[in-house]
Amino acid sequence: MRERVPVRHVKTDEVAELPIATWSNCLVVGNEIALSGMTAHPASRQAELGTYDQTMTVLKKIRALVEAAGGGIENIYKLVIYVTDIADKDEVGRARRDFFQAPYPCSTLIGVSGLVFPELKVEIDAFARLDIDLRTAVQS
Repeated sequence: MRERVPVRHVKTDEVAELPIATWSNCLVVGNEIALSGMTAHPASRQAELGTYDQTMTVLKKIRALVEAAGGGIENIYKLVIYVTDIADKDEVGRARRDFFQAPYPCSTLIGVSGLVFPELKVEIDAFARLDIDLRTAVQS
């Protein structure tokens, strides 16, 4: 019989996970941190947030979950960013530059026709591993 990789369901008060949710915000599978796509909701319902502010809100939620899992932003190695208006790519890029430092996580930016709530402009999938640290990346 194969040895099973341990799985932890990570929660933090900084990122609500409703009891009725049919997904987990964060699972740690071995050294891999798996995150659901994050949006600026519910902050986006409480105030009108532009693309930059929504992106920063999402990145802070991602950081909170990764930290609750035992890591930090240096463990995030890949982002997949969905935007409802591809013209907002510069605002997303500005937020990434303000949030991360070089070397930046790998990234994909995709324009979509809509997200779960109409006021949302950005959703981000993040991929992280507890056994890596981008700060130690070597250029080749």
